[in-house]
Amino acid sequence: MKTRFSIAALILTSLIFSGCGSGGTSVSEESFVAGDGVVTFVAQENRSIAPEINGESLLDEKIFSKKGKITVINIWASWCSPCRAEAPALQAISEKYSNTQFIGILTRDSKDSALAFLRRFNIQYPTIADDAILLGFRNSLPVTSIPTTIILDKNRKVAARISGAITVASLSNLIEKIDNESVK
Repeated sequence: MKTRFSIAALILTSLIFSGCGSGGTSVSEESFVAGDGVVTFVAQENRSIAPEINGESLLDEKIFSKKGKITVINIWASWCSPCRAEAPALQAISEKYSNTQFIGILTRDSKDSALAFLRRFNIQYPTIADDAILLGFRNSLPVTSIPTTIILDKNRKVAARISGAITVASLSNLIEKIDNESVK
């Protein structure tokens, strides 16, 4: 009986202390959900107005989404592998489509890590660190994974979402499709 009690106490103690150790990942990383690249396109008549996207960038610049321009919003974190994989393509596409506004939204990350990420991948478009913006998409195309890319049409309505890493083809096709729409 005493042996069983000792074994049970040892197991319980091990379980308690194993939860206190640092496993090398943050809570943000442990609860990270990666998308699978699924593209969701919304017909013009079914689109809803996007939340206000404004604030200070990580480089202390005032940022806001502009009506009259297509806006690409990329939700990312520096610790996210698919975010690192898509970063060069996003920067290249932002240069190719200079009439399209690109805004990054940092989520569940530190400013220092994010700034290092921006330098490493030479990201030139602005990034805002404001998770409250993400809640504004819950009634249209909610952010369900990291990375997620949301495309707003020229009327600031939510036109499309890519859940997971973008490809040059997937994002370019969406930008061109939305750009060729008649403005309603």
